[in-house]
Amino acid sequence: MSGLGELDHPAKPAPAGAWDERSEEWLVNEDTPVDADAPSDPGGPAVTSRAGRPAPATAAHPGPETAPVAPRRSAAVDPVKALIHRHRDLCERAVDPLEIAAGLEAHGVTDRTAARFRHRDVFSLAEEMYARVPRDADTPSHPRPEPAPAPRARPDWALLALLPGALGAATVAGLRLTHGRTRLLVVTAGVLAVALALRAVLRRGPLSRHGGRGPSIPRGGPHAGRHRAGGRTGWLLAYAALGDGLLRAAADGGPDGLPTGTADGPWPLATAPLLTLALACVPAAWCAHLLAVRVRHRLGSSRGLDEFAASVRPLLLGAFALFLCALAVLTGVCAAALGEPAAYASTLTLGALLLLSRLLTVHGLTHAPMVALGAAGAAEAIAPALLFAGRLPGCGLLAVPVDTLVAARGPAAVPALACGTAALVLLIHATRTLTRASAHAPSGQPC
Repeated sequence: MSGLGELDHPAKPAPAGAWDERSEEWLVNEDTPVDADAPSDPGGPAVTSRAGRPAPATAAHPGPETAPVAPRRSAAVDPVKALIHRHRDLCERAVDPLEIAAGLEAHGVTDRTAARFRHRDVFSLAEEMYARVPRDADTPSHPRPEPAPAPRARPDWALLALLPGALGAATVAGLRLTHGRTRLLVVTAGVLAVALALRAVLRRGPLSRHGGRGPSIPRGGPHAGRHRAGGRTGWLLAYAALGDGLLRAAADGGPDGLPTGTADGPWPLATAPLLTLALACVPAAWCAHLLAVRVRHRLGSSRGLDEFAASVRPLLLGAFALFLCALAVLTGVCAAALGEPAAYASTLTLGALLLLSRLLTVHGLTHAPMVALGAAGAAEAIAPALLFAGRLPGCGLLAVPVDTLVAARGPAAVPALACGTAALVLLIHATRTLTRASAHAPSGQPC
C-alpha cells in the first residue's frame, strides 16, 4: 500500500468537510483510463497510440470545433488515498480507527459514501485509513490495531461524587440547629462549600468534559459558556429552594417579609430538593460512566453508523431511566428525613434537565443545554412576575394563567412544567446527537 508520500495529485487539498462535488469529480477523472487516441500538437511531441504508432496529426491551429484535449493521468486510481490526503490531520493524530470513523461521520461521510470507496461501512474505511498512515517513523502501523480500553471507574471521582451530598447534609443540619447571624454565616459557608464540591465533580470523572470528546470553545472565550451555564443552573437551584414559597405567598397576597430560612416563615424555604440534587451527584456520575463504557463497547463492535445509533439509543434511555429511579428514591428519603412534602414532579424534572444538559456538554454539545436552561429559568421567573404585575390597576388578566395553575396543581406545577418541557426537548435532541459515533470520539482521558 502507498503512504502519504506517494500522493500524485498536484493541487492543494480542500479543507476538511463534507465530500463535495469537486472531490467526486476528482475521483471520477482519476478513474477514467488514459485516452490513447488523443491528438497531439504538430509543434510538440507526438502522442503515440497503444500499438506504438504515432497518432495522426490534426490541423496546425485547432479551431473552435477541435479544442485541445487535456492529458489525463495514467496512474492507477486510489480513492482511499485521496480521502486520506483530504483528512490527513485526522488520520495522523488518531489513536485508533474508531476516532477516524467518528471524525469522518462528523465531516459528513456516511456508510453510503464509504461504499463508493469500496468499503462496506465507515468503520471498515477508517481501519484502512488508520493502517495506511504512519504515526511514528520507527514503529510501523498495524493493519488492525487493538482499540483503546474502555473507561475505568476510578476511586478519586467515585469518592468525589459523595462530597456535594455530604456537605449539603451538613449545611442543612447547620441551618436547622443555628439562629440569627450564626445561621446566615453557616448557610453562606455551606453554599460556598457545596458549590466548590460540585465544581470539582464537574472537572473530574465522567461528568467532566474530559470524560467525552473534550471541550468545545464557545463564542466569547473558553469560559464564557461555562459561566453562563453556571449562572442559569444556580438560578434553577435557587428557585427550587425559594420559588414555590414565593409563588404561594404571592398568590395569597404576600410575601410579608424576607425568607427566614425555615419552612414556616413568611417566605418558606424548601431544603429537601437541594439535598436530593446534591446527593444525586453519585447516581449521575455512575450512570454517565456506565453509558460511556457500554457505548465504547458498541463503538468497537458495530459495523455501521446506523447499527451503532440503533444500539446506543436504548443504552442512553436506560441510563436516563436508571438515574430517574435513583432520584425518585432520594427524593422520598430526603423529604421523610427532613419532614417536608416530597415534591416528586419538580425535583425529578429539574434533575432530568440537569443530567441531560451535562451529558450533552460532556460531549461538546453546549448550545442546546444553554437554551434549555435559559428557557426553563425564564419561565420560572415570569410566573411570579405575572402575579405581581396582576396587582397593578387594569392588569388583573396577567395573573389569571398562573393563578389558575397554582390553584389546580399547586405552586410546584410551575417548575415541573418549565423544567419538564425543557428536559423533554433535550431528551429528543440527545437521542439524535448522542447516538452518533462523532459524539463519542475517544479522547484518551480516563473517566
